[in-house]
Amino acid sequence: MSDNDSLIDFVQSVAGEAHLKVEENLGDGFVRLRISEAERRQAKHDIRSVEDVVIELLRNARDAHSSRIFVATGREGDLRTVVVIDDGTGVPSHLQEAIFEPRVTSKLETMVTDTWGVHGRGMALFSVRSNVVTARVASSEAHRGLALHIVTDTTELAERADQSSWPAVERAEDGSLAVARGPHNIVRRMVEFAIERPTLDVYFGSAAEIAATMHAVARDELDTGELLFNDDLARLMVWQRPTTAGDAAELVSLAGTLGLEISERTAHRILAGEIPALRTVHALVTASTPSTTPAPNIFKDRRSLKIADDDLTAFSNALTAAFDDLADSYYIHLRGEPRIIVGRDEIKVRFTVDKEE
Repeated sequence: MSDNDSLIDFVQSVAGEAHLKVEENLGDGFVRLRISEAERRQAKHDIRSVEDVVIELLRNARDAHSSRIFVATGREGDLRTVVVIDDGTGVPSHLQEAIFEPRVTSKLETMVTDTWGVHGRGMALFSVRSNVVTARVASSEAHRGLALHIVTDTTELAERADQSSWPAVERAEDGSLAVARGPHNIVRRMVEFAIERPTLDVYFGSAAEIAATMHAVARDELDTGELLFNDDLARLMVWQRPTTAGDAAELVSLAGTLGLEISERTAHRILAGEIPALRTVHALVTASTPSTTPAPNIFKDRRSLKIADDDLTAFSNALTAAFDDLADSYYIHLRGEPRIIVGRDEIKVRFTVDKEE
């Protein structure tokens, strides 16, 4: 083949690729892109860093009505692994590939506007997969939660150099928390999200720490019979399933089904209680941030009912979880968190709901 023939083939291949991207040539250098190409470019723009991937996955779990989110991350060489496990509405098996396609969403009538923009366009998981090495559903079932496994190449998708420092958090005069300073790393995104959604139990750590936390939390919630005599894992939430392991080898296997890679030695340590359960991100931040207001004098007015913030948060989480059972039966969704009003001699709870048409 001559050099001229090679040049012709190259020009034709470029022209063919251009045709796949362009719906219409408008002239004077203007074109109308095909929808698929416009979506691809938007997806590349939506995700600029590994930290962006993490916040998109957190928002996705939040919008799935999760009350509990576990985030495990680790890095080997240039590869960063992120596993996000929640107890939300989950994804049935026949849709577990479709959720990574553009414009696929479970939020037909609602979109959420938060600190990070608009969510609910059906582009979040498509944007994530478009920017990472792999993105897959490790485990999920309808109404049983979801485990997502993501691998990024940090030479292609950058992340902050300092991934170990926690941000400094300050408390305003009204008691609200805000990040004051610190690197814009994964931890900071976790903290910002936890501050915005304090009623969600968000845990963050290594694969071993998250596996140990799920094991401890599930054991606190499930009775002995459910653990010892459960021959149908499908009855449990996906995050609870590793807790049924009878030995270290089985724990390694069950954790692996959620995308958590742990060694058998680590599994032995988890079963022996040697790896402590994590506290929620919000609890860690709250404990490390001093209050700017003096502690209430409980003797000043014995008629007033005083409830600690942590207890109110736990109560709100329990109410949200109880509401989910009602929501599934009557096709309604909780808008925001339950509003709890503590009076002198009563506690009022108000749920604001959206109805499915």
